[in-house]
Amino acid sequence: MKTRIITGAFLAAIIWACGPNEPKETIEEVEEVVVPDNTLTEEERSEGWMLLFDGQSMEGWRAFNGDTTPSNWIIEDGAMKGLGATGGSDIGGDIVFGPMEFEEFELEFTWKISPGGNSGVFYHVVEGPNYKAPYYTGPEYQVIDQLGFEGPLEKWQSLAGDYAMYEPDFEGVVKPAGEWNVSKIIFSEEGASYWLNGKKTVEFVPYSEDWTARRNSGKWNDFPDYKIARKGLIALQDHGDPVWFKNIKIRTL
Repeated sequence: MKTRIITGAFLAAIIWACGPNEPKETIEEVEEVVVPDNTLTEEERSEGWMLLFDGQSMEGWRAFNGDTTPSNWIIEDGAMKGLGATGGSDIGGDIVFGPMEFEEFELEFTWKISPGGNSGVFYHVVEGPNYKAPYYTGPEYQVIDQLGFEGPLEKWQSLAGDYAMYEPDFEGVVKPAGEWNVSKIIFSEEGASYWLNGKKTVEFVPYSEDWTARRNSGKWNDFPDYKIARKGLIALQDHGDPVWFKNIKIRTL
């Protein structure tokens, strides 16, 4: 059984027996708690976390603008795998968690990408005949092989960034393709942040003057409904490359 490890620190005090005036030395030890993938601890449950993926089925997930789960997403070794069946297109293979929408939230997910691969995680996604893909409306946490992607990447296209909005600082936490990463999105109107392997990569204030200026310029000029909705669906992208997700959990704020 694959697991994730939660570490907690506790202090053990060692008192030298040579006399009352001798110094005390404290040693920090690390306690490891092994938690099976795609499960929640009792503490997480009490904090309001819920799983969006149980590691065994695609329950709750369906095609964007569709009614059923598309064949390009399967379960493999306890992970949700996108097969990359769209052949490099960024339209046609994406999925959404359909049962509920989210407004202010904290989302955590574990993922890995194939060599040279590209994918993404979206939120506040709106469906409808005018929208061909989640990125027409929803902000994107960029998932990409930063080290092995073919061709140069602009900073706004880079890993753990708010795609085409806020450039990430991923220095020191990038892993090669094929290795698992832990990412997090925290979104509230007071402030939002993206995280990669324990490091904050992006921070911004939604709906602020700076946010609005970025939203109304550059790539998003041709997408009038981009980031307009203040709540919506969570979506995963099939950008034509194999990608894996597990430990997908969320709590409302």
